[in-house]
Amino acid sequence: MKIAVISDIHANFPALEAVMKDIRRENCEKVFCLGDLAMAGPQPHMVIDFVRKQSDWTVIQGNTDKLIAEYSQKTYEDVKQMYPMMANALADDARILEEDKKQYLKSLPPQLELEIEGVKVLLVHGSPRKNNENIFPNMPLNEVEEMIKDTDADLIFCGHTHQPCGYQTSSKQTVVNVGSVGRPMTEVPDACYVVADFNNGGFSINHKFVDYDRKLAAEIVRARGYEGADKIAGLLLNPTERHV
Repeated sequence: MKIAVISDIHANFPALEAVMKDIRRENCEKVFCLGDLAMAGPQPHMVIDFVRKQSDWTVIQGNTDKLIAEYSQKTYEDVKQMYPMMANALADDARILEEDKKQYLKSLPPQLELEIEGVKVLLVHGSPRKNNENIFPNMPLNEVEEMIKDTDADLIFCGHTHQPCGYQTSSKQTVVNVGSVGRPMTEVPDACYVVADFNNGGFSINHKFVDYDRKLAAEIVRARGYEGADKIAGLLLNPTERHV
């Protein structure tokens, strides 16, 4: 069974469209989505509407989904202390998204355990411990093992960092960060996702990189007009930092 695993769309509908075309070419039977559907991107309405209409998707909640769903002035102030422009993006999403979309984000589970052809799979956004904990490339293996020590999954999928990577632990557990569809933080900022092929208790993992119309996505973000939108738009073309 081939399954596409995506994460961190961040309202980037042009990127999502390009990735979906590639997923169809791969003949994936299902899609697992690890959250962060909306914040700090071009078209949050379109992305949320698209995702919640998909009957063959399994979706969990990302940290920014939770921020939007539970938005308050305190939330805004807390984010602003560290990331002022992201706080403005959050406030704008909270302002323009209808209540039914916020309720959809609120209803998503924080993580899910599944079994696929004899393989125990755990879907998380950041790590099994926290939805905003980072699993980066080139981390010391013992740090990754500490994050997953209370799980018994054979395969753990995560996102959040927007940087694809993978680890094989001493407990024979596999950890795969699937990267980001909508705000990739890679040298060439193509949309990234994973194709996982399950077969008789085993699996293979393939990170895929998909070109999309980044200029269009940046123009739409810029046109949203909130303070800092121009810089956030620029990160789609030339990613230099995850948060601003």
